Amino acid sequence: MTRDNILDKILAVKRHEVERAKSARPLADLELACQEVSPPRGFATRLRRDREAGDPLRVIAEIKRASPSAGAIRAGADPREVAREYRDDGAAAISVLTDERFFDGHLSFLDQVRETVDLPLLRKDFVIDPYQVVEARAAGADAVLLIVAALDQSMLVALMAEARRLGMDALVEVHSEDEADRALAATADIIGVNHRDLATFTIDMTLSTRLRARIPADTVMVGESGIASADDVRMLGDAGVDAILVGERLMRAASPGVALRELLAGQGA
Repeated sequence: MTRDNILDKILAVKRHEVERAKSARPLADLELACQEVSPPRGFATRLRRDREAGDPLRVIAEIKRASPSAGAIRAGADPREVAREYRDDGAAAISVLTDERFFDGHLSFLDQVRETVDLPLLRKDFVIDPYQVVEARAAGADAVLLIVAALDQSMLVALMAEARRLGMDALVEVHSEDEADRALAATADIIGVNHRDLATFTIDMTLSTRLRARIPADTVMVGESGIASADDVRMLGDAGVDAILVGERLMRAASPGVALRELLAGQGA
């Protein structure tokens, strides 16, 4: 099965999940819950670095227990324990997988992590409906992931507008030049460049370097996938990337925090 087919399958399941969630918890209830959550902690602000001053590259460390392609990564991992390690070892923000069926995540992980650490949190899921953005804010997320390949342009714009209405940031993920242009047309403030090809699974670590020139300097740029060593981090930092998102590399290590420190080694972080 190709990655495209996996994405189609996930999106089909997600549509049913969203409809069930709407029936179980009306949008009005979520809006009320949002009023009880403390204000969003600036996700984009924590990621932005002064490249000319040589500021170190930031890391969004991910809590990822499984994936469709890798299977179990760290089965049963306690999100709170992992979050503490990430906080103590240099993460600028934390990405929390909330998809249950394919990634062994849960929406409640956001609440758990928010109660444990004060870092900005990204809801990492397949967000296809404005309901999920409100759901994320009610659960304590400061930002949501929006995957360009999973959305038409009108929905991408609508989801970004909903995030902004709630004071949240959106990490808009792209896999190609065309998708980067779509993200920019939607006025994305943060663009995540996923180095993994959706169809072939291959990694192209040069994609961030190529897209940096295409993306305005004041747009926060995040490198994703294939980041396995301190050399990779230095290469992306030199290319002008502001931050990286790393999950599997950290979650497979005996200590996710130690693995994070090793990735950051040598760049002054």
